[in-house]
Amino acid sequence: MRAFNYFLAEATASLWRGRKAAVLSILTIAGGLFVLGFFLVLNANLQRLVGRWTESAELSVYLKDDVTSDQLKMVDDLIAGSGLAAAREYVSKQQAVARFKQDFPDLAGATTRLESNPFPASFEIRLKPEVRDAGGAVDNLATTLGGIRGVADVRYDRRWLTRLNSVVRMLRSLGLGIILLLAFASALTVANVVRLAASAREDEIEIMTLVGAPLEYVRGPFVVEGVLQGGVGALVAMLLLWFAFMAANARFGGHAAQAVGLGAITFLPWSLGLLIIAGGMLLGCLGGLIVARGVRSR
Repeated sequence: MRAFNYFLAEATASLWRGRKAAVLSILTIAGGLFVLGFFLVLNANLQRLVGRWTESAELSVYLKDDVTSDQLKMVDDLIAGSGLAAAREYVSKQQAVARFKQDFPDLAGATTRLESNPFPASFEIRLKPEVRDAGGAVDNLATTLGGIRGVADVRYDRRWLTRLNSVVRMLRSLGLGIILLLAFASALTVANVVRLAASAREDEIEIMTLVGAPLEYVRGPFVVEGVLQGGVGALVAMLLLWFAFMAANARFGGHAAQAVGLGAITFLPWSLGLLIIAGGMLLGCLGGLIVARGVRSR
């Protein structure tokens, strides 16, 4: 405990002496971890969104205006006999207009000025949970339905959900690359700041080495100095991320959640926040170790 108190006191004093460089190092770490936290918040909410949309994935079969009763019965029988539908509902052209007016009340007046009803009749099919991942079977059903003469178009939510998942994975990979670069830059910045402190204490370190001070006792303050920079930087990043999230959520959160069908936009769990702070301390420790290992040559 006495050695730790010495390391902490020396590291704090060194940071205060070189406070301008230390602030730059802390802000560099804070910037990198802020970006990490931003991507984690974005990824968590995107995953919730994709999961919610996947659970409610539907198959929509839009019919032509001149569809015959026989064609209508053929579509209905094909859906019923596929074994993929948990429920199906026929929506007439009049019901489609009523739904549009209910969902978009600001545009409801525009429908009264149209000479004819532009909305097609359709079948809305709710898929069984166990077949939502059976893309081949549903694709075959969609292809078969699309080939019926009275069908105008078939829309399958899973297709664009697959594209959305691809975009999410691409964003995740891009974010990981940026985060790794920022982490490398942060560790180098901490190392340079600690190296400046080591250069300022060169004579003191040499005297301690000559009088037989253990090498770990000489290196310890540099490692603790790096840990302090990383920890403070991570704490600053989490506070900035929290305030930015609260401000954005208060301004846009309600509208955004309602628009995409989420109950609310959520922040990172506290356990993940603690891991980010620990990661910042680890980055700082890494920078301190880089310099501390060079003390052997003094």
